[in-house]
Amino acid sequence: MPPDVPSLHAPLSLHVPEPAVRPGGNPSFSDLDIPEAGAVRRPEVDVAAAEIRDLAYTLIRVLDSEGRAVGPWAGSLTDEELLAGLRDMMKLRAFDARMLMAQRQGKTSFYMQHLGEEAVSTAFRRALEPGDMNFPTYRQAGLLIAGGYPLVDMMCQIYSNENDPLHGRQLPVMYSSKEHGFFSISGNLATQYVQAVGWAMASAIKNDSKIAAAWIGDGSTAESDFHAALVFASTYRAPVVLNVVNNQWAISTFQGFARGGSSTFAARGHGFGIPALRVDGNDYLAVHAVAKWATERARRNLGPTIVEYVTYRAGAHSTSDDPSAYRPKTEFDAWPLGDPVARLKNHLIARGAWSEERHRQGEAEILDEVVAAQREAETHGTLHAGGKPSPRDMFEGVFAEMPPHLRRQRQQAGY
Repeated sequence: MPPDVPSLHAPLSLHVPEPAVRPGGNPSFSDLDIPEAGAVRRPEVDVAAAEIRDLAYTLIRVLDSEGRAVGPWAGSLTDEELLAGLRDMMKLRAFDARMLMAQRQGKTSFYMQHLGEEAVSTAFRRALEPGDMNFPTYRQAGLLIAGGYPLVDMMCQIYSNENDPLHGRQLPVMYSSKEHGFFSISGNLATQYVQAVGWAMASAIKNDSKIAAAWIGDGSTAESDFHAALVFASTYRAPVVLNVVNNQWAISTFQGFARGGSSTFAARGHGFGIPALRVDGNDYLAVHAVAKWATERARRNLGPTIVEYVTYRAGAHSTSDDPSAYRPKTEFDAWPLGDPVARLKNHLIARGAWSEERHRQGEAEILDEVVAAQREAETHGTLHAGGKPSPRDMFEGVFAEMPPHLRRQRQQAGY
């Protein structure tokens, strides 16, 4: 059509997703379809992906409103195991509170808390075996705590002091521990997803029995590495669990941007022929049951599974963030899936395995443990006081044999 001839069509307009509510409004999660606890079927582990497409659009739940464990996904844990899981979550929450306070006191430059998301990483960790490897983001410290990693070492890393296991080379909270199945965290979003698939492929090539777990937040699924990981995982049937933590907010951007036209993040697996599950991320029992299902599938050489955990980031994205600028302050209070710690506590009380008094006592004991660890860590230094990693460390840990030019530089620097 010549440029001077008027178009017969209406002008185009760009669609920009908008959250349901902004600061000052009344929080609403009416668009979240929540089935009754126990209503979602549990398929056999060797089921074909095409036969469980519906499980990407629902929500696997075990705990009902009365604190009872119901349905086909219930029964994977004993009371003793559940009590251990409750302590894991309580410890992570107490750890968060102390480290957040330490950052406000200037003892560290940065911190990221897990408030409201404790069940996801702690329950998943209990489904793994020694030698399995997690490729986490910065909000899966529960993997370390549930795996028995020393709190003092975590705190020394946060303080970047003389006892920092990573010698000051990483941003605070970007832990690393091969022994505890926790691959080094990268600040570059989504890179760990491809690495997890590659590690899983290597395990299969070596005819090993170890599996990998990839972790990513809802916002980072918009990165190309997420999609590349799904291609390789699907093509080579890698023994990997592809975890997506949908906590509703990617810093100041609500999850609708990254989700795009897909109704759920789990449904992204359908285009790659990957089995996809969606679970209540604030239900410890449901998270663990789904994790056991997906890890067994990987361990039986049946390929990858993508799992979406529907949860809510109750705190700020990090200590550099002010969530009141982009969402209502009362939004967590309106979150329909509740508090993961309270839900598991209520379940154990209903079973007669716990009580309010024992819970208060447990909180006090855990706080004492965390405070004692903090005191010990601070004897080795904090951000602005005490011992620091040696500058010599910057020259080491890179080459098996240090090149001559680095040896000269180290000598010139006096180390």
